[in-house]
Amino acid sequence: MTRRSSVWVVDDDASIRWVLEKALSNAEFAVTLFDNADDVLKRVEREQPDVIVTDIRMPGTSGLELLDVLGKDTPDLPVIVMTAFSDLDSAVSAYQGGAFEYLPKPFDLDEVVALVGRALQKKAQGAVRAAADEKDSEMIGAAPAMQTVFRVIGRLSGSQMNVLISGESGTGKELVARAIYRNSLRATKPFVAINTAAIPADLLESELFGHEKGAFTGAQDQRRGRFEQAAGGTLFLDEIGDMPLELQTRLLRVLSDGTFFRVGGHQELTADVRVIAATNQDLVSRVSEGRFREDLFHRLNVIGIALPPLRERRDDIPALAEKFLHQAAIELDVEPKRLDEATMQLLCEAAWPGNVRELENLCRRLTVLAPGATVTAGDLPPDVNAHSAGVESAQTWQRLLEQAAAERFALGQKGVLSEFGPDFERVLLRTALGFTRGRKQEAARWIGWGRNTLTRKLKELDID
Repeated sequence: MTRRSSVWVVDDDASIRWVLEKALSNAEFAVTLFDNADDVLKRVEREQPDVIVTDIRMPGTSGLELLDVLGKDTPDLPVIVMTAFSDLDSAVSAYQGGAFEYLPKPFDLDEVVALVGRALQKKAQGAVRAAADEKDSEMIGAAPAMQTVFRVIGRLSGSQMNVLISGESGTGKELVARAIYRNSLRATKPFVAINTAAIPADLLESELFGHEKGAFTGAQDQRRGRFEQAAGGTLFLDEIGDMPLELQTRLLRVLSDGTFFRVGGHQELTADVRVIAATNQDLVSRVSEGRFREDLFHRLNVIGIALPPLRERRDDIPALAEKFLHQAAIELDVEPKRLDEATMQLLCEAAWPGNVRELENLCRRLTVLAPGATVTAGDLPPDVNAHSAGVESAQTWQRLLEQAAAERFALGQKGVLSEFGPDFERVLLRTALGFTRGRKQEAARWIGWGRNTLTRKLKELDID
C-alpha cells in the first residue's frame, strides 16, 4: 500500500482545523491536527511529518517561534505559514525563519492543497539542501556570509515573492538572481535581465513595457517589452536605484496590480512575472532624499539579500582565483596558470574595490600576459602587488598620474592633457582589444564607447 504524505495542521481555531482536515484528507494526505505549537514541538522530537501548516498568531508559542525552532532542528522540513494579518512584515519574518510559503487568510482550499503539493515536490527534489550546500556550479562561497546567502536562496525556492539584492559593484548580484531563478517554480520559464542604468531614460519605458507601431518617431513595428518576454518567468532589474522617478511609478503599478500598457497602447496586459531587483546603492538613503519611491522600495524589498564585498570573504579568494584561471584557460585554449604561495597570499590581502569581477578580470589578464606556467608576485600589476589590504588599488593609477603631471608642471610644460589624453585612450583601447582577443564590438562595450567611436579612435591613435 502506498504511503500517504503526512501533513500537520496547527491552529487554535477549531473551524480552521476542521476545514483544512477535510480538504487535505480529500486530497489523499494523512492529516494530524494540533491546537497549539507546544504539542507540535513535543511530538516532533519523536516523529516528523512531511509538511507543517501553521497559524502565526496563537496563544502560547506562536507560529513564528515554532518556525524558529524547526528551522534549527529540522531545516529541511517545509512549513507553510497562515496568517489573518496578511501584511508583508509577517511574511518576511516567516521567510527569514525558513518557511516554505505563506498563506493569507481567508484562503482558497485549492490553493492550500496546491501549496502542500509543491512543498512535497521541492522536498523530494532536495532543492533547499542543494542551495544551502552550495551545489550551484556557478557560485563559490565557503565564507559564513555567503553560506547565509545560499540558505536564503534555498528558502526562496518555493516562493513567488519579489527579491531585492544589494551589494557593491562586482559582488555577483546577477549570479544570485540566476540561482534564485534556477531553484524556483519558474525555472522552466524565461529569465530576462536588463540593466536599467545602461539604457537611456527615454528608451527604458519602451524597453520594459514594449510599444505599439507608431507610438513615437522610429516605432515602425510593434515591440514586446521585457515584461512580456519574461511571461511566466523571472525579470531581473539590475541597478534599479538609477531608474527615473516617472518610470518608478509605472513599475509600481505593475507590481501592485500586475497590469500594464505598451507605450502608445490601449490594451491592458497582464504581467505574470516574478521580479528580482539589484542595486549597488543605499536605497534607504535615496528614499529619504526623494530620489526613490518608498512604496516601490517596499514592493521590491519583500525579501532582501545583502551580498558581502570580497574583502569580507577573503577565505573564498583561492577557490575563486582557481576557478577563474581555469575558465580563462578554456576560453584561450591553453593550459591553466597556477599561483605560487606568495602570489596567492598577496591576492588574499589585496583591497579588491572591484570585488569578484576585478579578481576575474585579473585572472584573465594573467592567463594572457604571465610568461610562465606559474604566476609569481612579479607578474601581478602594481595595484595588486601592494602587500597591504589598506592600499586602495583603484587609486594607484591616479597617484601615478598625479606624480607624472606634477613632474611636467615643475618643468614648465603646458598642454599636458594633449599628451596624457591620447596615451590614456591608447592604453585603454589596447587593453580592451587584448582582453577581447581583437573583437572590436565587444571591446567597445567594455570601454563604454559605441562601435563607430572605437573605429574612429583606432584611426586617430594609429592602432593596428
